[in-house]
Amino acid sequence: MSERTSDESERRSADAFDIASAALGSSEAAARAFQAPDNPEMIRAAVNPGPKNLALMNAQPDAYFPPPTDHGLPPNFWQSYGMAHRRIQPGGWTNQLNVTDFPISTDIAGVQMALTPGGIRELHWHVQDEWAIMLSGHARITILDADGHMFIDDLGQNDLWYFPAGFPHSIQGLNPEGCEFLLVFDDGMFSEEDTTLVSDWLKHVPREVLAKNWGVPIDKIAPAMESIPFGGKYIFQESVPPSLEVVRTAANRGRSPSSSQFTFRFKDLKPQKEDRGGRVHIVDSTTFKVAKKIAMAHVTVHPSALRELHWHPRANEWQYYIAGKSRMTVFFNHSQARTANFQSGDVGFVPATLGHYVENSGNEDLVFLELFKSHVYQDVSLNDWLTHLPPDFVKQHLNISQEVLDAIPPGNYGILPR
Repeated sequence: MSERTSDESERRSADAFDIASAALGSSEAAARAFQAPDNPEMIRAAVNPGPKNLALMNAQPDAYFPPPTDHGLPPNFWQSYGMAHRRIQPGGWTNQLNVTDFPISTDIAGVQMALTPGGIRELHWHVQDEWAIMLSGHARITILDADGHMFIDDLGQNDLWYFPAGFPHSIQGLNPEGCEFLLVFDDGMFSEEDTTLVSDWLKHVPREVLAKNWGVPIDKIAPAMESIPFGGKYIFQESVPPSLEVVRTAANRGRSPSSSQFTFRFKDLKPQKEDRGGRVHIVDSTTFKVAKKIAMAHVTVHPSALRELHWHPRANEWQYYIAGKSRMTVFFNHSQARTANFQSGDVGFVPATLGHYVENSGNEDLVFLELFKSHVYQDVSLNDWLTHLPPDFVKQHLNISQEVLDAIPPGNYGILPR
């Protein structure tokens, strides 16, 4: 190759690398993706001089410039609440991701919701179990249990609640800033539009039947029913309620409160796994008795650390990213693998038994939730498995040396430091 040809090739490779860097906002990310400048042919092949969505390319650098280990066309396992339609009403807003917008997630759907101080998600129920975590602020919840006893409680950040299917409940934002929370349902087809609203139901009951049911003259209720908007109230604004003690006394009217515990104080839970790479808090029916169908791991991964290579043997994993940035590769068998990037507000999904990892790719703690349609949390660690097999058997499979095998952490640690 002539000196001129060599110079021209290097210049074109540099141009392509500049394009990659501009798209990603980081020459380091482009170099990592292409192993540049050691692989100029790959850089040149990836040049995209045409139209491009730079914001999305920045959000998904490992999708736009996939690592060389990716292969095939596995289904998309990334989605974001930033792309979901928001329903905004006086008192708050909501958006959802179900199987319509996230086809891979067939057994879990999720809803983000925020309520102003005093804002009410009206009295309602649905055919799915509801698991929830408070993302910010303070809220008051109510639920009537199977024996007709009322449970009322106030919750703060990271606290959980669980409402079994069919039991009526409500949520209201409190001072000073209202609240935001994540709802998770044990059915990918769940839709907020399919919940039973008490206002919508009673608006469609004949007035004379409702009067007979309540034991009042029909003229006492007809104007009230007419004032309810078509479709029910759903989310609406009211004053901030009085103290929890006052409300509990007024609601029970001499009847004892529910003996069931529908809320869980996250701050009281010690991490089941913790080291210098991060920590894992697990909440399932063994610690939160009422949570019969949904289990959770709350995962914190420090910068450059790794949620180790693992899989879940019995349930699909639905992820919600709270803070930080990460990348995850899922291996779909048949030599198929795909890598995607995640940040706050994003959702990931890993089918049961498929191997994966979650790496902190940012400069701050990565915080995310692993959620499962299951009564218990279970995972299997690749490292734990390999280090407790006969050593020669492992070396025969993977062609690794004894030195490499001896270096593998010998347990299920959850998080591995850099």
